[in-house]
Amino acid sequence: MVNYDDRLHQVYATGRALPADGLRTWMETAVSFAPAARPLTVLDLGCGVGRFTPALAETFGGPAYGVEPSTMMLRQAPEHPAVTYLEGSAESIPLADKSCDLVWLFLTIHHWADPLQGLREVSRVLRPGGVVILRTQFGDRMPDLYWYRYFPNARKVDASMYLPFDEVRALAEQAGLVAEEQPHWVDVTEPRTLRATYDRLKLRAFSTFEHLPEDELDRGFAEFERDAAADPDRELPSFPAGVLLLRRPSS
Repeated sequence: MVNYDDRLHQVYATGRALPADGLRTWMETAVSFAPAARPLTVLDLGCGVGRFTPALAETFGGPAYGVEPSTMMLRQAPEHPAVTYLEGSAESIPLADKSCDLVWLFLTIHHWADPLQGLREVSRVLRPGGVVILRTQFGDRMPDLYWYRYFPNARKVDASMYLPFDEVRALAEQAGLVAEEQPHWVDVTEPRTLRATYDRLKLRAFSTFEHLPEDELDRGFAEFERDAAADPDRELPSFPAGVLLLRRPSS
């Protein structure tokens, strides 16, 4: 398991910052999948430094709860009148039964110690008819990210961290949630020039880098920096983000 209280909390907010148009796209996506009623009570589970929590509160009328196991990450989360931050894990969510209308899971399930128990807890706190927006990668459907070429083991590391698509669906069904048959694919604007990508990744805010040996990191970032300096404005290909919708049955 990755310890975000160790090093990552120091670089996460900068290295994983969302541009305004990227955040807007994610909120528009959330609206398209969420129940129509307003206000909605939202759980941002694994909220980290609160990248999404205030926006979720504003988009759906609040209240929103950001739940995160890392104390150091939570200390950086921005205050908001409609947001309550709580220390807790997916396996033991500190909220009452049937207290939420929408659960936002953004690149978090691969960090859970027990995904089935976590999904059971998500089902427990979700009201009947509620929706889970699960943004994740799938181990059998990994994108061929440009920067993998600099770190030979990175793609294998990422694929091993993420569950295969059918396994995610099966766990959701075991937990009492109904999973859609296929993921949705969302195109989100992010820095895509070679230089911007290097500047973002050099902070090592992606958990992938925690699993790579230092010699591979040193060699890869040296090569990456050299290429970014030589051709900084090269546009890199984009890859859509996978989203799986889960629902708690109404009855």
